[in-house]
Amino acid sequence: MAEERETMMRDCAPEKLWNHDFVLCCVANFMVFFSFYVLMPVLPLYLDDVFDASKSMIGSVLSLYAIACLVFRPFSGFMVDSLPRKIVLVASLGVFFVLFGGYLVAGTILTFAIVRALHGLSYGGVSVSNATVAIDVMPPAKRGTGIAYYGVANNLAMCIGPAVSMYLYQSGARYTMIFTIALVAAGLGFVAVTMVRGRKHDLRRVKQPLSFDRFWLKSAWRESINLFFVAYAYGLVTTFLAIYGKEEIGITNGSGTFFLLLAIGIIFSRLFASHWINKGMVTINITVGSTILIIGYSIFALWTSIPGYYLSALIIGLGQGMFAPAYQTIFINLAPNSQRGTANSTYLTSWDFGAGAGIMLGGVIVDHFHYQTAFLSSALAVAVALSIFQMMTEPHFNRNKLR
Repeated sequence: MAEERETMMRDCAPEKLWNHDFVLCCVANFMVFFSFYVLMPVLPLYLDDVFDASKSMIGSVLSLYAIACLVFRPFSGFMVDSLPRKIVLVASLGVFFVLFGGYLVAGTILTFAIVRALHGLSYGGVSVSNATVAIDVMPPAKRGTGIAYYGVANNLAMCIGPAVSMYLYQSGARYTMIFTIALVAAGLGFVAVTMVRGRKHDLRRVKQPLSFDRFWLKSAWRESINLFFVAYAYGLVTTFLAIYGKEEIGITNGSGTFFLLLAIGIIFSRLFASHWINKGMVTINITVGSTILIIGYSIFALWTSIPGYYLSALIIGLGQGMFAPAYQTIFINLAPNSQRGTANSTYLTSWDFGAGAGIMLGGVIVDHFHYQTAFLSSALAVAVALSIFQMMTEPHFNRNKLR
């Protein structure tokens, strides 16, 4: 009882959001996502140039990252809730960092695919553990703002990473240079998490009975279905936009600018959305954000031109910035504190499952039909998600939320 009162007093006490640990978590988050995004636009080009892979093969190989995350995420949530969270974070980020060296030595597409899959496994642990530690060190009254700012680190990486890699690519830099930059960035993220102090009550092993709910938040299955469709759209478009811009619009280095505008839209809307989330306007953020996403993906698919390409990036960013922090808040608010890792794992697993489906099916659709058909399927997927949210997910959340 004394321990519970101490925890309640700490949660009610006013604390600053930008404390030592939260800053380090955000730095690590930026470095992890920078290392990811600096490779994202060049990997399809690399597989095409070096291995002469087909579009469907590119989609299949790159989707292994998301599929591996999908497989491991439920276990990483269990580990984060059962073991000292900092240990899980340091171990998973250490493996994530080392595996970037695999891209430098992969001499065949099979070897590359194996490295990509292993990298996805490690990222499943990194994303869950770092997000959970970050939420642990946020003041509860500022959690909506904290989740939004934590996500801004992703978005800044989304701005800078693709711009750096495409600039280097267009300047004639070797792929090995870009892979090395990603390796160094992941190493800096690893250094940052080793300096996270954590909180004593979070570093003790939590003893709970083993059950399915330790691996998957059963109360959020409706929310998971909803999130799948939105992630499908995002995974498809962001994977094939570089090749699409090059082949259909004639933009050889446009993906860097696309990601820059996308990230600007996300950051701008996240900063406003965080305040609305703290005021309880979670479902409104999701409805408005989903509507904006439908408009953005429709423009991307139907307006085949340079203005349409870039305008859609900004609009998709605005929608994603409203949707993502609000939706993560829904998962957190459906779970008790002892299952915070499981909630984050379920949220991220649902996203990876949808994104992986978008990457894999996108390549098949492009090969058999056309880019426009594939991108229209993204707009349709978000429309389906919005319908599911209004009919099923929102009422369920309002009935079952814990906070």
